Amino acid sequence: MPRSYMHIQEYREDILKLKEQGLSNREIGEKFGFSKVQIKEFLKRHKRKERQIAAGIIPKKKGRPRKSYAAADQDKDARIKQLEMENELLRDFLSLTEGM
Repeated sequence: MPRSYMHIQEYREDILKLKEQGLSNREIGEKFGFSKVQIKEFLKRHKRKERQIAAGIIPKKKGRPRKSYAAADQDKDARIKQLEMENELLRDFLSLTEGM
């Protein structure tokens, strides 16, 4: 029987409670419409994250990192300051060389 798509993370608490009660992966999967392999892989990922957190390692999200607009704004501000300083130096140089 096909199921409407639901991400397995939406059932996280329910899956963990049923696993603590001693249900098998197959029984949990049948209850929510997942295969036993999907439940097994979910539990493996969950345990890995828990081990990382216990070790003090913050798990990183997969995929390309999001753009950091704050860093881009800082770079832009630094570039503007540099241009202002170059303009000031050029102005000083021209004022000193006009008399020659």
